[in-house]
Amino acid sequence: MQRFWFSAAGLLGALAVGLAAIAAHVALDSRSMVQNVAMLLGWHAPAFIGLALWPRGGPVAATLLLGLTLFSGAVLLRAFTGVSLGPVAPIGGMTMIGGWLLLAVLAWRR
Repeated sequence: MQRFWFSAAGLLGALAVGLAAIAAHVALDSRSMVQNVAMLLGWHAPAFIGLALWPRGGPVAATLLLGLTLFSGAVLLRAFTGVSLGPVAPIGGMTMIGGWLLLAVLAWRR
């Protein structure tokens, strides 16, 4: 049953990141962009606690951290300075989605 819940968490996390990325791209102002990043960081924090307690959570946590850094950094830079880093935010978002899907896959490996 534990595998099912880890897998569900991975799939839901991937969906949440995808929806957050859509919200970041349709944000009309800097405030919305910053709020979106704050939300992403806020709900990833408990995920890192859980991954720290799971013996196989290291690769998932590293992938999520890389994605969060790229996505959040690029979105915040644009929100505060207007400078775009090109495809860095989408690459970060896809990396986060990959991290969540990695969790779903690793839940079923022995």
